[in-house]
Formats: sequence, structure tokens, C-alpha cells
Amino acid sequence: MSRHDRLGRSRARSAPPWSLGIPAALALIFLLLPLTALVLRAPWAAMPRLLSEPTVRDALRLSLFTASLATVVATVLGVPLAWVLARIEFPGRSLARALVILPLVLPPVVGGVALLLALGRRGVVGGLLYDWTGWSLPFSTAGVVVAETFVAMPFLVVTVEGALRGFDQRYEEAGAMLGAGRLTVLRRVTLPMLAPSLAAGAVLCFARALGEFGATITFAGNAPGRTQTMPLAVYLALEDDPDAAIALSLVLLVVCVGVLLLLRERWLRRDLLG
Repeated sequence: MSRHDRLGRSRARSAPPWSLGIPAALALIFLLLPLTALVLRAPWAAMPRLLSEPTVRDALRLSLFTASLATVVATVLGVPLAWVLARIEFPGRSLARALVILPLVLPPVVGGVALLLALGRRGVVGGLLYDWTGWSLPFSTAGVVVAETFVAMPFLVVTVEGALRGFDQRYEEAGAMLGAGRLTVLRRVTLPMLAPSLAAGAVLCFARALGEFGATITFAGNAPGRTQTMPLAVYLALEDDPDAAIALSLVLLVVCVGVLLLLRERWLRRDLLG
């Protein structure tokens, strides 16, 4: 059999049948149509004015600040958690892993209600905090950070844990055999090799925190300049100023596209495509 025939048969086997190609094309159109409509209906000429309005500017500033802070908190807390889940055997580890993933599938509004019951002024922990300090976490900027961290940290934990589970520990063992202490091995061997996955998890965490709506409005409220983030501003602007809603939506769309571009090589192709 000639090489040309072998290539032809290989392409025939890999070509999808029409029964799959047509619904696949419809699915792609279904996903792209709303985004295309958003771009086509955008008030491009008025974008500078819309994005410079005080309400929009405050929502942008608050969203970037709280999402960045939530990412830092999630990294500080999530990396040790991912390490424990990946490296330490203990009773209930499977349950702990399931609980970490739970906020990914939990409706955000339910997460906000749960945060209120735990950290609200009359909550299990929040009530004690309020009695001792007089400080209430809900309906504050700190409450926005807490809500965003709650829904976004699982993205970082899952990404880092997966990297740690696939990490070749022989490199760490070689460093230890050469006389390096645990902290030195962590700093000089583990963290540099873990850095790409950690960066991918942090970017995913930031994007999820930036787009959070349900838990934020339930736990932190919607006070302009204090708790009103971009998704909340979009929701309110749809009634009074649709052009401002479209402008804010485009900003969020650009951020999401940027996340995909950053993760294209490291996460999308390797982890999703195998």
C-alpha cells in the first residue's frame, strides 16, 4: 500500500461523520452568537465616556481591587491546602477534597446564604466576632473579598493539587540527598517547577473572582463604591443605562479572553486536550 493510500485512510478514519459535525457546528454557533451580538451592539463611540462615568469607574476599580486581594488570599490559603491534599494521607481526605470542590458546583446565591449564616452579625462565627469587636463583615468591602475568595479558591486548589500529584518527587529527593533542607528544597526545587501551574490557578481564580455575582450580592450587598462590583453594576445598568451595561460587559469579556490567551498553552491544551 502506498503512502498516499495510507494517509487517505488515516484522514478518513479521523474525519467526523456529518451526524456529529452538524450538531458540533450548531453548538459552536450557539456559544459564539451571544458574544458576537455583544460586540456588534457595543456603543464603541461612547465607550470612553461610559467607562469614565463615576459609577462605572468605581465598579471597575473595586472589582480589580477585590479580585486581586481575593486571589492573594486564595493563594496564601489554597497552596498549603493543595499540598496537604496531594501529599499527605489522612482519614477523610476524599471528603475534604469533595468539600473543596463543592463551591464550584454550589449555586453562588446558596454560597452567599451560607456565608451569612457563618459570618453574619448573627452567624455562627460572625456573631462572636461582632460581640467581641463590634465589627460586622457582611455588606462591606471585606465581605466582597470573602465572597469572591469562597467561590474562586477551589480553582486554584484543584489546579495546584493536580500539579503536585503529577510532580516527580525524585527531584526533591535529589535535593535532599545533596544536603538541602526542606525549606531550601521547597524554595529552589518545588516552587520553581510548580510556578506555571500556580500561575494558571491564580489567573483562573482572579477571573472567577472578577465575575462573581450571586455570593457577592447576597453576602456583601450592592452599595456603590463599597460593594458594587462590575457584575452587579451590569445588572443594575441593564434597566437604566443599557449602554453602560454593555460597556462593562465588554470589559469583563476582554478580561476573560485575556485569561484564555494566558492559559492557552499551559492549561487548555495540556490539561483539557491531554
